[in-house]
Amino acid sequence: MFAAERRQLILEMVRANGAVSLRELARVVQTSEVTVRRDVRALEAEGLLDRRHGGAVLPGGFTRESGFPQKSHLSTAEKTAIADMAAGLVGEGEAIVVGAGTTTQELARRLARVPGLTVVTNSLLVAQALAHANRVEVVMTGGTLRGSNYALVGSGAEQSLQGLRVSRAFLSGSGLTAERGLSTSNMLSASVDRALVQAAAEVVVLADHTKLGSDTMFQTVPTELITRLVTDEPQAHDERAATELQALADQGVEITVAGPGAQSTAGEALPPGRQQARQDMPLPGQRRTQGGHGGPGGIGPQLRSAAVMSEGPVGRVADMRRR
Repeated sequence: MFAAERRQLILEMVRANGAVSLRELARVVQTSEVTVRRDVRALEAEGLLDRRHGGAVLPGGFTRESGFPQKSHLSTAEKTAIADMAAGLVGEGEAIVVGAGTTTQELARRLARVPGLTVVTNSLLVAQALAHANRVEVVMTGGTLRGSNYALVGSGAEQSLQGLRVSRAFLSGSGLTAERGLSTSNMLSASVDRALVQAAAEVVVLADHTKLGSDTMFQTVPTELITRLVTDEPQAHDERAATELQALADQGVEITVAGPGAQSTAGEALPPGRQQARQDMPLPGQRRTQGGHGGPGGIGPQLRSAAVMSEGPVGRVADMRRR
């Protein structure tokens, strides 16, 4: 494929999806990431797109939201690894909320084996993934259907969450920065996500490396309310993504990095040699927790407990302060 053809295809993908990782671009145009990076740099010089943290986005600042058909084909391997690792955080008999998104849909597919689980969601796709799970109770919010991501939004969805209290919320979004936290491009989706956060004692954000450092219009979860981030390994050259992870860790967010070949451990015993150990890691800075931990009012430096996989490439929790 000639350079002009590659660049035209790259431009079409970015225009269709709003944001695409270099890894995905290289896969589609069947060339190396080095070549794709050179093409993206040339297109940026022409003002046709912007480079952003290991990928390319539409020019003009904030990224726009892609529809579900486009999102479902982006970073699929990364989303699978993240969902596998996140499922291991869910135990038998828990009650959780799961927001809308393609990554949370992958998570829901892995929760079907957890006995006694109750899942509250505003996502039709999450509910569909769990529809035949006999041991899982699914509770849908009310609201108005937003067709682009098959989510229920609006005052009906928000009011149905009032008075609810669960152990964890699992959310994804369009962008994540240490400065603003999780954000999305749609105001109605942002309002429902905030209501989901208010219902949970802990907030777990699921975001692949392409979301790191991206900022979109509406804040959903401020950084101080994020308990844990589950993400994939940034590319070796992506120093800005590593810097963003460092900044998030410095603000008290536990960073769980899903490695290649991650396996779900939701509701199941880990095989011998892979039992999870617990390790306390003092994280600097002040942090507000919704679970009532820490000093008066739940504000103050925390000793967060982080799970570390003791063997194999399944995944790791990184103390980003020591990288």
